Amino acid sequence: MFGHLSLKTVRWRPVEGEGLEHLTLRDTKTSICVESVLIGSEAGETFGVHYQIDCDAGWHVRTFAVRSTSGKRLEMQSDGQGRWQLGDGTPQPQFDGCIDIDFTGTPFSNTLPIRRLDPAPSDGSIRLRVLYVPFATLRPLADNQIYTCLDRGRKYRYEAADRPFIADLQVDSDGFVIDYPGLFERVSRPEKTS
Repeated sequence: MFGHLSLKTVRWRPVEGEGLEHLTLRDTKTSICVESVLIGSEAGETFGVHYQIDCDAGWHVRTFAVRSTSGKRLEMQSDGQGRWQLGDGTPQPQFDGCIDIDFTGTPFSNTLPIRRLDPAPSDGSIRLRVLYVPFATLRPLADNQIYTCLDRGRKYRYEAADRPFIADLQVDSDGFVIDYPGLFERVSRPEKTS
Protein backbone atom coordinates (compact mmCIF):
# COMPACT_ATOMS: atom_id res chain seq x y z
CA MET A 1 0.00 0.00 0.00
CA PHE A 2 2.69 2.49 1.02
CA GLY A 3 5.22 3.59 -1.56
CA HIS A 4 8.97 4.11 -1.41
CA LEU A 5 10.29 7.41 -0.14
CA SER A 6 13.93 8.42 -0.32
CA LEU A 7 13.82 11.39 2.05
CA LYS A 8 11.16 12.76 4.39
CA THR A 9 11.35 15.45 7.07
CA VAL A 10 8.49 16.14 9.47
CA ARG A 11 7.83 17.98 12.73
CA TRP A 12 5.38 17.28 15.54
CA ARG A 13 4.49 19.09 18.74
CA PRO A 14 2.54 17.96 21.78
CA VAL A 15 -1.07 19.13 21.99
CA GLU A 16 -0.50 20.20 25.61
CA GLY A 17 2.64 21.60 27.17
CA GLU A 18 5.86 22.52 25.44
CA GLY A 19 7.88 20.47 23.02
CA LEU A 20 8.92 19.93 19.44
CA GLU A 21 10.30 17.07 17.36
CA HIS A 22 12.22 17.38 14.09
CA LEU A 23 12.65 14.03 12.29
CA THR A 24 14.36 13.07 9.05
CA LEU A 25 14.01 9.67 7.38
CA ARG A 26 16.28 8.38 4.63
CA ASP A 27 15.27 5.26 2.69
CA THR A 28 17.96 3.67 0.51
CA LYS A 29 15.70 0.81 -0.69
CA THR A 30 17.85 -1.62 1.34
CA SER A 31 17.68 0.18 4.70
CA ILE A 32 15.79 2.94 6.46
CA CYS A 33 17.57 5.42 8.74
CA VAL A 34 15.67 7.77 11.03
CA GLU A 35 17.25 10.62 12.96
CA SER A 36 15.37 12.91 15.27
CA VAL A 37 15.85 15.54 17.94
CA LEU A 38 13.14 16.47 20.38
CA ILE A 39 12.38 18.29 23.57
CA GLY A 40 9.39 17.54 25.73
CA SER A 41 8.21 16.34 29.12
CA GLU A 42 7.00 13.11 30.62
CA ALA A 43 5.44 12.58 34.06
CA GLY A 44 6.57 16.06 35.12
CA GLU A 45 10.16 15.50 33.95
CA THR A 46 11.54 17.52 31.03
CA PHE A 47 13.88 15.92 28.53
CA GLY A 48 15.92 16.64 25.44
CA VAL A 49 16.95 13.68 23.28
CA HIS A 50 18.51 12.70 20.00
CA TYR A 51 17.60 9.29 18.62
CA GLN A 52 18.51 7.20 15.63
CA ILE A 53 16.70 4.11 14.38
CA ASP A 54 17.99 1.83 11.62
CA CYS A 55 15.58 -0.61 9.97
CA ASP A 56 15.93 -3.10 7.17
CA ALA A 57 13.93 -2.58 3.96
CA GLY A 58 10.92 -4.36 5.56
CA TRP A 59 10.76 -1.88 8.46
CA HIS A 60 12.15 -4.35 11.02
CA VAL A 61 14.15 -2.37 13.60
CA ARG A 62 17.77 -3.55 13.60
CA THR A 63 19.45 -0.94 15.83
CA PHE A 64 18.57 2.16 17.78
CA ALA A 65 20.42 4.66 19.93
CA VAL A 66 18.95 7.31 22.22
CA ARG A 67 21.09 9.99 23.85
CA SER A 68 19.68 12.52 26.30
CA THR A 69 21.07 16.00 26.85
CA SER A 70 21.60 14.98 30.51
CA GLY A 71 24.10 12.31 29.42
CA LYS A 72 21.93 9.16 29.59
CA ARG A 73 22.38 6.79 26.66
CA LEU A 74 20.76 3.56 25.45
CA GLU A 75 21.87 1.51 22.45
CA MET A 76 20.28 -1.77 21.41
CA GLN A 77 20.34 -4.07 18.40
CA SER A 78 17.97 -6.73 17.13
CA ASP A 79 18.09 -9.60 14.69
CA GLY A 80 14.86 -8.18 13.22
CA GLN A 81 12.88 -11.16 14.50
CA GLY A 82 12.47 -10.09 18.12
CA ARG A 83 15.76 -10.98 19.81
CA TRP A 84 17.60 -8.03 21.39
CA GLN A 85 20.96 -7.20 22.88
CA LEU A 86 22.53 -4.08 24.31
CA GLY A 87 25.06 -2.16 22.27
CA ASP A 88 27.87 -4.02 24.06
CA GLY A 89 26.41 -7.39 22.99
CA THR A 90 24.72 -8.33 26.29
CA PRO A 91 21.62 -10.43 25.43
CA GLN A 92 18.24 -9.08 26.60
CA PRO A 93 15.94 -12.17 26.57
CA GLN A 94 13.21 -10.33 28.50
CA PHE A 95 12.41 -8.58 25.20
CA ASP A 96 12.12 -11.72 23.07
CA GLY A 97 9.24 -11.32 20.63
CA CYS A 98 9.45 -7.51 20.51
CA ILE A 99 9.94 -6.61 16.86
CA ASP A 100 8.84 -2.97 17.04
CA ILE A 101 9.91 -0.23 19.45
CA ASP A 102 7.85 2.50 21.08
CA PHE A 103 9.53 5.68 22.29
CA THR A 104 7.47 7.95 24.51
CA GLY A 105 7.25 11.52 23.33
CA THR A 106 7.05 10.77 19.60
CA PRO A 107 4.25 9.64 17.30
CA PHE A 108 6.86 8.21 14.90
CA SER A 109 6.82 4.96 16.91
CA ASN A 110 3.39 4.22 15.43
CA THR A 111 4.80 4.40 11.90
CA LEU A 112 7.03 1.37 12.52
CA PRO A 113 4.31 -1.33 12.91
CA ILE A 114 1.99 0.41 10.44
CA ARG A 115 4.66 0.32 7.71
CA ARG A 116 6.03 -3.12 8.65
CA LEU A 117 2.62 -4.82 8.76
CA ASP A 118 0.73 -2.65 6.26
CA PRO A 119 -2.53 -4.07 7.66
CA ALA A 120 -5.90 -4.00 5.94
CA PRO A 121 -9.29 -3.80 7.72
CA SER A 122 -9.81 -7.50 6.96
CA ASP A 123 -6.76 -8.34 9.15
CA GLY A 124 -8.72 -7.39 12.28
CA SER A 125 -6.91 -6.39 15.46
CA ILE A 126 -3.22 -7.28 15.60
CA ARG A 127 -1.65 -7.76 19.03
CA LEU A 128 2.02 -6.83 19.31
CA ARG A 129 4.68 -7.07 21.98
CA VAL A 130 6.94 -4.02 21.65
CA LEU A 131 10.11 -2.72 23.29
CA TYR A 132 8.97 0.43 25.10
CA VAL A 133 11.50 3.15 25.99
CA PRO A 134 10.50 6.11 28.20
CA PHE A 135 12.66 9.12 27.34
CA ALA A 136 12.70 10.33 30.95
CA THR A 137 14.53 7.20 32.21
CA LEU A 138 15.80 5.33 29.10
CA ARG A 139 14.97 2.09 30.92
CA PRO A 140 13.29 -0.23 28.39
CA LEU A 141 10.46 -2.61 29.16
CA ALA A 142 8.13 -4.86 27.19
CA ASP A 143 4.64 -3.57 26.41
CA ASN A 144 1.60 -5.11 24.70
CA GLN A 145 -0.23 -3.06 22.08
CA ILE A 146 -3.01 -3.59 19.56
CA TYR A 147 -3.26 -2.09 16.07
CA THR A 148 -6.36 -2.17 13.88
CA CYS A 149 -6.61 -0.75 10.37
CA LEU A 150 -9.75 1.37 10.03
CA ASP A 151 -9.04 2.80 6.56
CA ARG A 152 -5.98 1.36 4.84
CA GLY A 153 -3.28 3.94 4.32
CA ARG A 154 -5.29 6.61 6.17
CA LYS A 155 -6.48 5.66 9.65
CA TYR A 156 -5.37 3.14 12.29
CA ARG A 157 -6.53 2.43 15.82
CA TYR A 158 -3.87 2.09 18.51
CA GLU A 159 -4.85 0.45 21.81
CA ALA A 160 -2.85 -0.18 24.94
CA ALA A 161 -3.46 -3.85 25.79
CA ASP A 162 -3.03 -3.45 29.55
CA ARG A 163 -4.74 -0.13 30.27
CA PRO A 164 -7.74 1.82 28.96
CA PHE A 165 -6.17 3.88 26.17
CA ILE A 166 -7.39 4.04 22.56
CA ALA A 167 -6.46 6.52 19.83
CA ASP A 168 -7.54 6.64 16.19
CA LEU A 169 -4.51 7.88 14.26
CA GLN A 170 -4.82 9.69 10.97
CA VAL A 171 -1.70 9.11 8.84
CA ASP A 172 -0.34 10.57 5.60
CA SER A 173 0.39 8.60 2.43
CA ASP A 174 3.75 7.48 3.92
CA GLY A 175 2.26 6.17 7.19
CA PHE A 176 3.37 9.12 9.35
CA VAL A 177 0.93 10.38 11.97
CA ILE A 178 -0.84 13.62 11.08
CA ASP A 179 -3.07 13.74 14.14
CA TYR A 180 -2.72 11.81 17.40
CA PRO A 181 -5.82 12.98 19.32
CA GLY A 182 -4.97 14.63 22.61
CA LEU A 183 -1.23 13.98 22.35
CA PHE A 184 0.52 15.15 19.14
CA GLU A 185 -0.12 17.17 16.03
CA ARG A 186 1.90 17.68 12.89
CA VAL A 187 3.51 21.08 12.46
CA SER A 188 2.58 22.38 9.01
CA ARG A 189 6.12 23.15 7.92
CA PRO A 190 8.61 21.85 7.07
CA GLU A 191 7.45 18.62 5.49
CA LYS A 192 9.69 17.50 2.71
CA THR A 193 9.27 14.31 0.76
CA SER A 194 11.20 13.11 -2.23
